[in-house]
Amino acid sequence: MILPRRLFLRLVLAAIFVPLADSGAGAGTAAAARPLFAVCGAYPPEMEALHAVFGVDEAAGWERSEWKGITLHRGTFAGKDLVVFSTGVSIVNATMRLQAALDHLPITHVLFAGVAGGIDPSLHVGDVVIPERWTYHSEAAYLNEDGKGGYFVPEYFKPRYENFGMIFPDDVAVRREGEATFVDVPAFPADPLLVARARAVLPSLPEMRKAGRAVSVLVGGTGVAGPVFLDNARYREWVFRVWQARCLDMESTALAHVAYANHKPILIVRGLSDLAGGQHGLNPIDDNEAPVSVIAARVLREVIAGL
Repeated sequence: MILPRRLFLRLVLAAIFVPLADSGAGAGTAAAARPLFAVCGAYPPEMEALHAVFGVDEAAGWERSEWKGITLHRGTFAGKDLVVFSTGVSIVNATMRLQAALDHLPITHVLFAGVAGGIDPSLHVGDVVIPERWTYHSEAAYLNEDGKGGYFVPEYFKPRYENFGMIFPDDVAVRREGEATFVDVPAFPADPLLVARARAVLPSLPEMRKAGRAVSVLVGGTGVAGPVFLDNARYREWVFRVWQARCLDMESTALAHVAYANHKPILIVRGLSDLAGGQHGLNPIDDNEAPVSVIAARVLREVIAGL
């Protein structure tokens, strides 16, 4: 029997494309699309809290591996695939280690929980902040005094912000794939959908207490970071005046910077372990870093559980 030409072409096309649609390659593509959430802290108190709160335990089936000095634990929580690792302390470590992890694994989202110094004078130790943007406070020009109450400002430099003595802060220029040149980025955004999810879980968060008071959890506003452990009241006041910042730490803006450059959604949860110099006397971080790390990790757990 001779088939009509149109029917013959249909049968040939079906023979070609149906096996492709049912092939293992197609199934693998679907599997690869499953989200992989990076859950990070910076240093031991934060990592211990994350391991405890998310049940990271090799005896429970979490897989441990090493990559360029980074210890990675992969497992599941609330039906999501997680990889848990430390960014290390400070801007350079956070940048290097997050980028290495992104290059090594198909991470789709970056999440962080840890401690920070409180900048907003309305907040207290133990409170949690989830900023919607992150900026650098110490990317700056350090300038000489001109003897007339001002400073010698180079021609190339156009001050954008109030200075702190000789320190004149500046924005960072970033070039992302697909862009023709470097572009100034005043602040790096947290992912709007993750921020919205954080807001949505606020009413259902269990009460958490620190020093006899129920802690507040606030979503939105600005966080700042730099390679500085801040314990100075005057600098703290200046940071709040310039950026209306809620908190200050040593990693978050670098993490948001890397996520921005790699087009990865990010959300950072920071519990206030101290007041960044706003306290009377000795900084209390040593007493607070462990319990406040747990509070921040619990908030992140609720965000992830509801995704």
